[in-house]
Amino acid sequence: MSEIERESMEFDVVIVGAGPAGLAAAIRLKQVNPELSVVVLEKGAEVGAHILSGAVVDPIGIDKLLPDWREEADHPFKTPVTDDHFLVLGPAGSVRLPNVLMPPLMNNHGNYIVSLGNVCRWLAGHAEALGVEIYPGFAAVDLIYNDEGAVTGVVTGDMGIERDGSHGPNYAPGMALLGKYVLIGEGARGSLAKKLIAKYKLDEGREPGKFGIGLKELWQVAPEKHKPGLVQHSFGWPLDMKTGGGSFLYHLEDNLVAVGFVVHLNYKNPYLSPFEEFQRFKTHPAIRGTFEGGKRISYGARAITEGGWQSVPKLTFPGGALMGCSAGFVNVPRIKGSHNAVLSGMQAAEHVAKAIVAGRSHDEIVEYENEWRSTAIGKDLKKVRNVKPLWSKLGTLAGVGLGGLDMWTNTLFGFSLFGTLKHGKTDAASLEPAAKHKKIAYPKPDGVLTFDRLSSVFLSNTNHEENQPIHLQVKDLGLQKRSEHDVFAGPSSRYCPAGVYEWVEEGGDAKFVINAQNCVHCKTCDIKDPNQNINWVPPQGGEGPVYPNM
Repeated sequence: MSEIERESMEFDVVIVGAGPAGLAAAIRLKQVNPELSVVVLEKGAEVGAHILSGAVVDPIGIDKLLPDWREEADHPFKTPVTDDHFLVLGPAGSVRLPNVLMPPLMNNHGNYIVSLGNVCRWLAGHAEALGVEIYPGFAAVDLIYNDEGAVTGVVTGDMGIERDGSHGPNYAPGMALLGKYVLIGEGARGSLAKKLIAKYKLDEGREPGKFGIGLKELWQVAPEKHKPGLVQHSFGWPLDMKTGGGSFLYHLEDNLVAVGFVVHLNYKNPYLSPFEEFQRFKTHPAIRGTFEGGKRISYGARAITEGGWQSVPKLTFPGGALMGCSAGFVNVPRIKGSHNAVLSGMQAAEHVAKAIVAGRSHDEIVEYENEWRSTAIGKDLKKVRNVKPLWSKLGTLAGVGLGGLDMWTNTLFGFSLFGTLKHGKTDAASLEPAAKHKKIAYPKPDGVLTFDRLSSVFLSNTNHEENQPIHLQVKDLGLQKRSEHDVFAGPSSRYCPAGVYEWVEEGGDAKFVINAQNCVHCKTCDIKDPNQNINWVPPQGGEGPVYPNM
């Protein structure tokens, strides 16, 4: 913590992140003990502004948190899943896999197609009705520790700092929010979670964290193309059989269709562009018909945790705990994490509430760490623990086939033929030098079905004050030129889905340009840079994308 004099506020529990985990934790704390003082910090301009997900939601978590939610007139779960399709795409055609071959856990009936941002706005209303204080537009940028090394609070970002680090005319120091416990629910690759994992060695003895990048567009389609409740997943083309990933089409209400594309970030070819692969995917004969005559109305991108069972770090540290995607609770084959986020928020809250009643504070809530693998979260992740490593090691056809078999044996007999496989390299270390690969020629966008990055970022409503310090910190610019550019051919200009990074030729030399104002906070650069030379930190509170229905 810096020496700047800051105002401070004290609470029983400080929660970072108004996503499903953070809001579920806040609600559960107040349900268990209405006397607790609880605050939730949210870096987005409003709750839901930075929330991006498919999303098909398994209501198991919401059912437990708010058992009577179906009786509410304004709940956001308007579209139950009515039809489930699984496709394998080739360059010119597709094959639908029979549903009977899919393990029962892959069945989406009973789930709901939603905007997860709207779910969070609805949960925030419940939290506030219980007396939870929610502060949108406040980014938690640092942690406060006591003399014993326990976390005792967080610091929100200073406002009005100029590009050179000086205090501008509108400078206002951030606040210190102090709590008996601090719960971290920042989502995938959160900046505070990253610090905590390193400081307390929470990943010791665990497999490396693994990630994907998910890109999503929301379309208003022609009424005759709309099939409310249809869920369609696919894998294969345009990715080659060695590169992991897949796609989804979710038909919501009001002629809305969410289309998304996920690329596993352990891909090897530095010339690959997840954004361009997404655009190409929409041109497939089995896909493009849905969007003909329609209009794209929103765009966004976000990293997804994919390590699962093997990669979940230790959840607790002195003074707090990790929840939701900060902990890595996504079920990869189901492409679902919000149900586990809600359940983990509830579990963390219950243990914290008990500890406070017992007079405890700033210690380690070991009960939460010790229990999660035997709960619904652990059972959900354990069944699918080998799907990602099999896919990574064997490629799409063999990997997905054996992954399906493994899910069946886990479901029917409670064991795996493979035990528990390891993930191996980090996603950064998976990238190979450009000399080992050929450039990929991507088609130009047509502006009707396929688009460029800048017009896409415009639809994300992203905004950053240009005169503030760049929140994408390059540790060593010389290393970036020698390695990221000279060895890997500048993959940052391709893996970023928002056109943030460019290598520009100036006087015969390549210069690294960072267009930080374009950043949609996906965190891909923090994950995929081959030298781990880029560090993503929060910009001023409230900045970034504003997703209305994503």
